[in-house]
Amino acid sequence: MPPELDATGSSSPDLERLMTRYQNGDPAAAEELINRLSGKLHVFFSSQMGNRSQADDMLQEAWLRIHQARHTYRRGEPVLPWVYAIARRVRVDHYRRRQRLERREIASSGIQEMPQPSSPPALPSFRELLAPLPESQREVLILLKENGLSLEEVARATSSTVGSVKQKVHRAYDRLRELLSGGRS
Repeated sequence: MPPELDATGSSSPDLERLMTRYQNGDPAAAEELINRLSGKLHVFFSSQMGNRSQADDMLQEAWLRIHQARHTYRRGEPVLPWVYAIARRVRVDHYRRRQRLERREIASSGIQEMPQPSSPPALPSFRELLAPLPESQREVLILLKENGLSLEEVARATSSTVGSVKQKVHRAYDRLRELLSGGRS
């Protein structure tokens, strides 16, 4: 079990204490939070973007926003849903910004892309399995399975209800079963 979670799957009191110290201006607490959560946040961003450089940029943006919004954290509340709610907004804003730029870019037929390696793994990765799923279903599975959040924490992070999260997970599992069986449902 990740050290950020307690036996019930909730944010550990240790993270809550670190966040409280961070709110009070303790630079060591800020550094410890960054060290403990950056890996999980990077996985969250890179699993959605598939581009390490963009994930790095979003991670920096997320920590900037967390720093700017640290006063909004309510002491005693789980830290991870609060952090992932901010990370989710960073990802949405990045996606919208990227869409605006792509609409304005002029296609260039003279530039050729670098060829990609053509040796796919025997089994698809978790990210590859999730790729055909709708964004909302991918997001809840990543938060639950890769980041270890509980249903309640995912609901808080995505501003939805536990029932809605359960429904998205159920539909995602059904779709994955259908895809893995070759569409024979």
